[in-house]
Amino acid sequence: MDAFLLGITVGLTLFGLAMIASVSVFESYQLTEYLTRLGLRDAPSNSFYLWRSFLHTIAGFGVMGLTAITPYRVWERLARPLFLTILVLLVAVFIPGLGNEYGTAYSWVQFAGFSIQPSEFLKPALIFYLAVWLQKREQLIGTFKEGFIPFASLLILSTVFVAVQPDLGSFLVISCIASVMFFIAVGNILHLILGGGLASVMGLPIILQEEYVRNRFLAFLSPYNPTISETIGFQIKQALIAIGSGGFFGVGYGKSIQKFGYLPEVQADMIFAAMAEELGFMRLMIVLGLYAILVVRGYRIAREAPDRFGFLIALGITTWIAVQALLNIAVNLGLFPLTGLTLPFISYGGSSLVSVLGGVGVLLNISTHSTEEVRAARRPRKLGGFEALSF
Repeated sequence: MDAFLLGITVGLTLFGLAMIASVSVFESYQLTEYLTRLGLRDAPSNSFYLWRSFLHTIAGFGVMGLTAITPYRVWERLARPLFLTILVLLVAVFIPGLGNEYGTAYSWVQFAGFSIQPSEFLKPALIFYLAVWLQKREQLIGTFKEGFIPFASLLILSTVFVAVQPDLGSFLVISCIASVMFFIAVGNILHLILGGGLASVMGLPIILQEEYVRNRFLAFLSPYNPTISETIGFQIKQALIAIGSGGFFGVGYGKSIQKFGYLPEVQADMIFAAMAEELGFMRLMIVLGLYAILVVRGYRIAREAPDRFGFLIALGITTWIAVQALLNIAVNLGLFPLTGLTLPFISYGGSSLVSVLGGVGVLLNISTHSTEEVRAARRPRKLGGFEALSF
């Protein structure tokens, strides 16, 4: 097993727990005070989000342990039923009594006191199913009729319910994952460009029908307009203030000002901005370096996978983590419109954390089935009386 990848994953997750403990105190108190006034709690608390994140972390590590010891070939048999189950849950989001609205999107299914976000679990489910599909059509992927058209149909089926919620962030991540897997599986790049262009021309007018989506694009395109920055662009403005306030070395852990009601969703979508404020540029580069190493190790596991199925799964999971992290950071820096995406391993969000840790568990299992040549290269060898280990 790739112990280095495991160590980075655990480190980032625990670091995320520490950051949530710092930046969520005000939001926790405000929410629990409101619940106390409604008679649903005995007293307000500063640690509401921290304790929930702790439970999410325990569940996530449990799922990661389970997927790490499960032979990855099992997912080849479970790919179709798992994919269909997630599609059913995506439909259930719109059923009254099951669906749960939060903010501007219908993205959660609630039952038995728990709520899950099916779009987060669609990411690994689609990776498994697409890996099986690409493996079976290996000789036809480069053709338009037998390769691209079925691929586009599968992608539309996978993302239509996510787009309708609407969940623009998950829609973009899922589309990127599928496109990268299709291209690496010897898909035609011209077909992808044509499909992406048509999707933009046909889909953008539909997406912009939602007022809040139009507002996000306006805030992105005119961030320094005084009227916009104090209304629909307020969140991005506060995020940039937080990042700028951090400077090179930050204001110190637990000393963020923006977390006191100025920066909305500070423990979730905007945690990167709060991290920048408290830690500063230099310390933040260490965190970004860990993400970079994790992505490199993930792609290395894909390269060393013993078969095409393992290669495609490792490729999809690593691309998922890389694309979602990049989009979240770009949003916080004002380089992309708001999407609602979490920062993998760090942001508050149970479904996101459990799904991504489960994905890393699959990566770890694939790493234990590397080719014999790779395993031999990892073993110590004698060099002039000294032990040497090839990395």
